[in-house]
Amino acid sequence: MVNCCCGLMTPQKQPVPLQSVEVQVDVKDHVATVVSTLLYQNKEEKPIEAVFVFPMPSEAAVCHFSAKVGQTLIVAEVKEKKQAREEYDDALSSGQQAFLLEESDQSPDIFSMSVGSLPPGESASIRLEYVTELDVQADEALRFCLPAVLNPRYQPTGTETGSVTVTSVPSSLVPYDLTFLARVQSARPISKVESNCTMDPLEFLSQDQTAASVKLAAGHKFDRDVELLIYYKDTHEPSAVVEAGQASAKAGTLMRDPAVMLSLYPEFPKDIMSSVSSSGEFVFLLDRSGSMSGGQIASARDTLLLLLKSLPMGCFFNIYSFGSTFEQIFPESVEYKQKTMEEALKTVEMMQADLGGTEILAPLERIYSQSCIPNQPRQLFVFTDGEVGNTKEVINLVKSNSGSHRCFSFGIGEGASTALINGLAKEGGGHAQFITGSDRMQPKVIQSLRFAMQPSVVDISVRWDLPKGVSATVLSPPLTSIFQGQRSLLYAQLTGQNKKAAEGCVTVKYSLAGRPTENKLNFSLKPTEDTGLTVHRLAARSLIRSLEQEQGDHRGQIDDAKKKKIIDLSVQSGVSSSFTAFIAVNKTSGEAIQGPLLRRDVPVPSNMMMMGCSMPMPRRAACSKSMRMMADRSMPERMRAGRDMPVRMRADRSMPMRMMADCDMPVSEACTNSRPKMGFSLPKLTLKKKKRAAPAPPSVVAPMSRMAAAPVALDIDCADVMLGAADCDNGALPSLPEGKAKRDPLLELVSLQKASGCWELEPALAKAVGKTTKDLEDKQPSAAKKEVWATILALVWLHGLKADAKDEWELLVMKAVTWLQSQNASGLAECVEAANSLLGCSVQKNALGI
Repeated sequence: MVNCCCGLMTPQKQPVPLQSVEVQVDVKDHVATVVSTLLYQNKEEKPIEAVFVFPMPSEAAVCHFSAKVGQTLIVAEVKEKKQAREEYDDALSSGQQAFLLEESDQSPDIFSMSVGSLPPGESASIRLEYVTELDVQADEALRFCLPAVLNPRYQPTGTETGSVTVTSVPSSLVPYDLTFLARVQSARPISKVESNCTMDPLEFLSQDQTAASVKLAAGHKFDRDVELLIYYKDTHEPSAVVEAGQASAKAGTLMRDPAVMLSLYPEFPKDIMSSVSSSGEFVFLLDRSGSMSGGQIASARDTLLLLLKSLPMGCFFNIYSFGSTFEQIFPESVEYKQKTMEEALKTVEMMQADLGGTEILAPLERIYSQSCIPNQPRQLFVFTDGEVGNTKEVINLVKSNSGSHRCFSFGIGEGASTALINGLAKEGGGHAQFITGSDRMQPKVIQSLRFAMQPSVVDISVRWDLPKGVSATVLSPPLTSIFQGQRSLLYAQLTGQNKKAAEGCVTVKYSLAGRPTENKLNFSLKPTEDTGLTVHRLAARSLIRSLEQEQGDHRGQIDDAKKKKIIDLSVQSGVSSSFTAFIAVNKTSGEAIQGPLLRRDVPVPSNMMMMGCSMPMPRRAACSKSMRMMADRSMPERMRAGRDMPVRMRADRSMPMRMMADCDMPVSEACTNSRPKMGFSLPKLTLKKKKRAAPAPPSVVAPMSRMAAAPVALDIDCADVMLGAADCDNGALPSLPEGKAKRDPLLELVSLQKASGCWELEPALAKAVGKTTKDLEDKQPSAAKKEVWATILALVWLHGLKADAKDEWELLVMKAVTWLQSQNASGLAECVEAANSLLGCSVQKNALGI
């Protein structure tokens, strides 16, 4: 993949004031504290304002923002957002230095940092701190992700939000450095730490291996998020952390009282977990926007193949795909059988990333408009790179329909919106997964399918048994979903005290497959030492998010009482919210800074697949307060269609988001076999034949071996162009065929399985297992039926040669075993022995489950 420019890029030859980013992560069990230090330096001859729009984990509690200028340390305060912006503008207008940090109005995983009035030759060191919980992965790892990639968010037509200022460049052109150090500490030994980036060797800091550190190797490129997978021994253990409050805080508030964080890992009865449901309506919603091109759409097709083969007989299913428009294979969900499975697979094989933008709201509304099928619980699977601008609107829609389904979401690729992916799963009572870098999508998706096929947990209740005089106020939203092996977190504020009793108990009760079940956790009420108010901040963040989500339920109508409660809690706890911002003003800077203030937008890496274009953003000089207040200071979110086409965007905040393009790139260099359709249209574009430009370096130019036509160049003058997001079949750009890559042997075998679970004895099966048809026929036991022999052969091949991919094929193998048992076939042992002999394996009959 070639990572190319998108959004706004500071024009070449203009200095970028951000010099370096230093990140230190301290992980304690399943909570991480992240401290980022950003060094800004003004090497120009005039004072500047530096603006940096960057990604942030959606569940992070941002709790500290400060600036050090010379020997002066200025610590920011949390204030109501409008007030913070006014103070920032006032400071700049009067020649003072000011620093502003604010969360996006539309998505909690995007922040904007403004460093104002930095005089020539002066430096400022900015410190940003947040705490966040770590998600549990399928293999019991805890996942930490430092977002480094911010892709523009597609804004559907007609959606009204603020204008955008996003500056992004190819990863190879990011002008600042990143250093990264992680320290891990736990009561349990650390087994290992893995990363998608090159790391120095893990260094253990204690003999019992309960503490370790790891550094990012030198030469890191900003082409991916920095991901750590931390493995402890005995990860899945219920635990509780009680944290003392802040003595200086106001009495009766969250920050004054003790707070408790409970980590629950419910255990389901083994007899229930050993079987999977054969009923359900499985609805798959696939992103086919232009940014899904290449490997992502190919992986999604393979995943849909695996999903379709893993579905149980007797269920119902349908597949939707979306871009600027949406498509569905069947008018409504159909029963899963051989005919419908084959029809769906034929359509899936033809799917390309050719539907334009990312308008996910319309297909979701269509899905929810379909009546649910009696006795077939609806399970919705959403696959997207998560680049949408109307995140809150989409999540609210899922929440309003949460009673009719469970939603499982998958963020594909670097820069996928954590707010969207986590929000869909949280409000839909499902589970979220992220597929980045070289991750295989299939095992994570099949894990979620297993969750979907678990019986729904209903009638969930939580009971607190505390000593007399002590009570708990729950700060987390009610538990709506529980899955085997997945952590559930609860936060509560503890009030009152009992000096004699030192222990409490929490009981989670629920009904599973009609069977009442409960799990208990006893915990000490004695506060843990030296936690740095981490639990309080995460508890505050949990309550703030719950209140903000309730605000979203009012469809744009702001509840003043709830808004005030959010602002008060945010200010009191020092944790950011959508209604507040961090503001710091240097009131000791002496003389006022004179002269016009130049704006500099700091570029962030982006993973877009277009090549050869730059998107400079016109500079906006700082102005007087009266002029500045005319600009739309709402958080950057108007990202219309920029994700599918390199464009130049206006900096003027007072204008609606518009696109400008200045691109002289042969279409043949952008539309390669890895990008069959561009997925957008450009009104008023002129397509002109041009002479072939000199070849670009190999790292920039994609393969052109399958190009059938002479290169066509886009000649777009620097005029305003509103980019629509439509399929490019209107002739704006040519579509190109995609070569058929050789399929993975595992997927080749899986593709041959019938809906019932069996395989047939055919030449394709012989080829898939690396043998000839004659080999298979010669080894077939005389008493065995052809389908039984073929199915045993496939099972032995999977167990013997693809055991490392068991997470991917386990469900379809269960279906095959069920089919074999229904045949009451004799001579199974002989078939297993013959298959082992033919394939060179040593799989035991009982290992197959037959």
